[in-house]
Amino acid sequence: MTKSNARTGGQILIDQLVAQGVERVTCVPGESYLAALDALHDSPIDVVICRAEGGAAMMAEAYGKLTGRPGICFVTRGPGSTNAAHGVHIAMQDSTPMILFVGQVDTGMREREAFQELDYKAVFGTMAKWAVEIDRPDRIPELVARAFRVALQGRPGPVVISLPENMLTETAAVADAPKVEPAASWPAPSDLERLGTMLASATAPIVVLGGSAWTAEAAKGIARFAERFDLPVTTSFRRASLFDADHSHYAGDLGIGPSPKLRDRITGADVILLIGGRMSEMPSSSYTLLDIPVPSQKLIHVHPGAEELGRVYQPALAIQATPAAFAAAVETMKPAAAPAWKGEAAKAHADYLAWTDKPRELPGSFQYGEVVTWLRDRLPKDTIVCNGAGNYAGWIHRHHRFHAFAAQLAPTSGSMGYGVPAAVMAKRHHPDRVVVAFAGDGCFLMNGQEFATAVQYDAPLIVVVIDNAQYGTIRMHQERDYPGRVVGTQLKNPDFALYAKAFGGHGERVERTEDFAPAFERALASGKPAILHCLVDQRALSVGKDFVPQATR
Repeated sequence: MTKSNARTGGQILIDQLVAQGVERVTCVPGESYLAALDALHDSPIDVVICRAEGGAAMMAEAYGKLTGRPGICFVTRGPGSTNAAHGVHIAMQDSTPMILFVGQVDTGMREREAFQELDYKAVFGTMAKWAVEIDRPDRIPELVARAFRVALQGRPGPVVISLPENMLTETAAVADAPKVEPAASWPAPSDLERLGTMLASATAPIVVLGGSAWTAEAAKGIARFAERFDLPVTTSFRRASLFDADHSHYAGDLGIGPSPKLRDRITGADVILLIGGRMSEMPSSSYTLLDIPVPSQKLIHVHPGAEELGRVYQPALAIQATPAAFAAAVETMKPAAAPAWKGEAAKAHADYLAWTDKPRELPGSFQYGEVVTWLRDRLPKDTIVCNGAGNYAGWIHRHHRFHAFAAQLAPTSGSMGYGVPAAVMAKRHHPDRVVVAFAGDGCFLMNGQEFATAVQYDAPLIVVVIDNAQYGTIRMHQERDYPGRVVGTQLKNPDFALYAKAFGGHGERVERTEDFAPAFERALASGKPAILHCLVDQRALSVGKDFVPQATR
């Protein structure tokens, strides 16, 4: 008698994740996917239990940034899924591979507005690359394999899969799908020939790195390419770890409030080689650096997604290729003669060092800029730095210097609450590396409960909370547009150091600049997840602007 290989839908699903090489998943448990949870019990997959679905989804997104493989998150139906939408939106705008599995009502109850029922294809249809509901367990291998391909191929992004509760308990005999390795698009020989011709005739070229689908080797390959052609290289918003800040050809971060000299280099360039990125609103200074639809500069746009080539800017040369494939293809390219722009990369790097070297002094006894520059010199070069959104991030982008690949975890979508969950995942995945999360007081409390997850898993990350008792970014815009009319931006905060201790971590309150370094060393030595609660004057609103409102603390 032949032994049946019938399995429940839950077992089939988890077996597919194992087949795809999934190391860990994040989740907030729910009764809607109990059968999948039960199957995880006997699997080798590390299950990271989170405190809210938003944090769980952001952790999964951070995993996608760290590894290049889809981060996996499980949440329950209804409010579980809508809480997780924050992570899906980040994954879409940041081009991060991710798969969100959502429990769903029994198929026999659909269309009745049953308990926590939602139409996930409708809810996530415009937010994700693909949203699908699996009705039958025998289709799980097919659709999960397709989900991995959709998440990884072309422009990477999120997929949402709805799992009806009864489907997960039904049985089927079906073979597992093999591990998906995404198809990579490569430059054509004619593309490389035109690239060489355009660089040969250029007088002021510049390279812009961004997007996802990079590898550490690809980043090194582009550095070698830049050296051979003596090209200045800039990184787009929150992609600084694509290029070593100490490299002699690094021109700086093209994010919010870029260096005026870097901005001039972009507008004054005759050729821009954009690799991997989209040059969206933030790196383009609200679409002002390049003309739309045809830039005045000759744009060479390299991107893995055909739909992104010419979507906003019509390039002089469009190359559909992943950054890794492009880096490999240009490995043997060399300039025909000494370039006309020789020496400009060194000048651009000198400008970058001058722009980022010393922070300006701001009101208050705690000088945040000095703290960031101290950390810049103190931290190991492979430290992973995480942050969410808010004016506090401006000091990181301007004064911290990234050296290692995938050492910067931050949402290009500008989503608050990202830093702590991302740091939990970073420390879980790289326990041997120092992980520091920065968060504003408003940003921290959006997902600060995931500090409990760090404590649960003995993940000794350090959170630097910058507390100015307000939503600082909005306050800055408010003072600019409606001076003196403060409403909706004031905050009354807890003692975040005591918050850390209440969870079982290390916590210290820092009110003076000179007290930060010893507090940081104690936090690092504690071996526990730690929070350093740093009090900042309310007038110290911006890293780059002279505008300072009256203090109201």
